Amino acid sequence: MITVTFIRHGESTDNLRSVWAGWADAPLSNHGMNQARALGQSLSSIRLTAIYASTLKRAFTTAQAVHDAQPSPQPPLTASPLLREQHFGIAEGNPWALHADENVPVEDYYAQGVFPVLYERHEKFPGGESLDDVGKRADQAIEEFVIPHIRLAARTGTQGVHIALVSHGLCIGELVAAVIRKDTSGDHTRDYRGLLNTAWTRVTIGVKGLKEGDVLDFADEDAIPLVVKVTEFNRHEHIDNIKRQKGGIGSAAFDPKQQDIRAFFGGGGVHKPVEALEHSESNAADEVGLDQNCIAGSSSTNILKL
Repeated sequence: MITVTFIRHGESTDNLRSVWAGWADAPLSNHGMNQARALGQSLSSIRLTAIYASTLKRAFTTAQAVHDAQPSPQPPLTASPLLREQHFGIAEGNPWALHADENVPVEDYYAQGVFPVLYERHEKFPGGESLDDVGKRADQAIEEFVIPHIRLAARTGTQGVHIALVSHGLCIGELVAAVIRKDTSGDHTRDYRGLLNTAWTRVTIGVKGLKEGDVLDFADEDAIPLVVKVTEFNRHEHIDNIKRQKGGIGSAAFDPKQQDIRAFFGGGGVHKPVEALEHSESNAADEVGLDQNCIAGSSSTNILKL
């Protein structure tokens, strides 16, 4: 059996803006870097076999924080575009609208530089990806980064294999679904999208009928029957006591050269947990202490969490 932990990146500077942020390569905010460091410390007692990360800064920097906190010898860290967020094409970096007038052609919104939320899996902006496209990319990522570890562990009887995939909210939803589909008897109906920044979801994957430590002899072309279980979802205790730095410092882009902006993790915490939906307010608003009723009542300033 192997374990896979899917990790969402820390807060980026784009998470604080109501814009489409898929392949737009915004860095972590200082607050996001504090989240990433807290994540790394919380996972430091778990010896990871390998870490795979999106090539986008917000995810790769988060992965580096996890890697740096690992005991020696540290696991290999591999970056791949397969783990990137959904690409929003011409909408990248532009404002989004949660509510759009159905009587207004989307082209008219595009002409104004406003891009309504996509609700259907097949929908996409010109030059971008649909969620179905991301699902195909997720299938490929699982085949390249997860399945080889399963097959090697089954052949050798290796125990304790634990890999981490550091990615983005929408992509992680597709990655988890891709893994679950490998278990033909599993529950394929639940939606595992919706993670707070640096929150993680964990699955275990075993070979049907194979006991831990046993060896399975099979040909390279043989399919292996798998048992997949989601054991943890949206775990985020490591950030519950992180308090945003005052004066806008926490929202600024992280700069490793600024020695006076170091992570310090104590004191207060988030005011209350938030429902972490991909098309909802950023959890940053909750952490900063903004009036949730005011946010909920505004349709033009909703912040897309990606």
